[in-house]
Amino acid sequence: MTAVDTEVRSSAPQCVFAPLSGEEDAAPAAGRQVLGRVDYGFRSVPPGLRGGVPAMGVHMASEGADPFTELWLTDRPVRPGEDRGLVYAEDGEHLFCAVRVAERGVYREAVRRAYAAAFALLVRRGYPRLLRMWNLVGAITGGNAEGMENYRDFCIGRARAFDEWREHIGRVPAATGIGARGPGIGMYFLARRAGAPLRHLENPYQTPAYRYPRRYGPKAPSFARATWSDGTLYVSGTASIVGDGTVHRGDIERQCDVTFANIGALIGEENLARHGVAGGFRLGDLDHVKVYVRDAAHLPAVRARCAELLHDRAEVRFLNVDVCRPDLLVEIEGICR
Repeated sequence: MTAVDTEVRSSAPQCVFAPLSGEEDAAPAAGRQVLGRVDYGFRSVPPGLRGGVPAMGVHMASEGADPFTELWLTDRPVRPGEDRGLVYAEDGEHLFCAVRVAERGVYREAVRRAYAAAFALLVRRGYPRLLRMWNLVGAITGGNAEGMENYRDFCIGRARAFDEWREHIGRVPAATGIGARGPGIGMYFLARRAGAPLRHLENPYQTPAYRYPRRYGPKAPSFARATWSDGTLYVSGTASIVGDGTVHRGDIERQCDVTFANIGALIGEENLARHGVAGGFRLGDLDHVKVYVRDAAHLPAVRARCAELLHDRAEVRFLNVDVCRPDLLVEIEGICR
């Protein structure tokens, strides 16, 4: 078997991709409760409790790409709530929460406040161990009112929040920072209670993002390349970066190959052992994959490469959005169990 720590029975929430119906009651599997919902669709919808479920809509889909709903399901009873602009639900082991920052000229302070509010909620509700973060940033490589790239502006606010809350939250987890087609920033988080083993992983072929030099911005991106917990490996958004530099600029096929090579090295047995995790995964174990492609013309080539390398039963969705650097053409994330 290739599953990490095969003696562990995962109690982690299950990710499900469902058709984007616009209905509040997207049906989970029998006996499951919905911990959280994110619609990757054609419009942005502020976070709210819809049908008793924390939900948010983000404008990510376009013609030729895949609109869908991402559901996080649990076997446990769920308690939803709202708190200071956040919506959340908890099941006694895990917590999902979502928040949105409206479009503005400069993002950093609003991002800091939103992250700090999320961290305060996690600590107050007893779920201080972050597993995964998603940051969906409108005009991600565009300029803010000061002429700074929006992603770099965002990274300043996020880093400041981690600096303030590090004593309570701990190390940075897996994350995705990707472009959205609508304005503003949608953010959602998955966290767990303290106690169970948890590891944040780095890639032997990539500089840890939080150690990037200042040429990539005043504050380095605050995330790990992957996080392991409860027999589940959450793989961050991964791209054609070796060390800290983009490689194969302008070549979509070679960028795809480097991206998959990075994921393969990250999830393999040797790297997991380096981080104190038994077992290992292959690319064929990657599931619930989101593939972000900058140029619509590259979608057919990327779909074909994914079909070659991923398992034919893997859930894969493709989105035509900007990536966090202008010279990156594709970014891929997923989950291994």
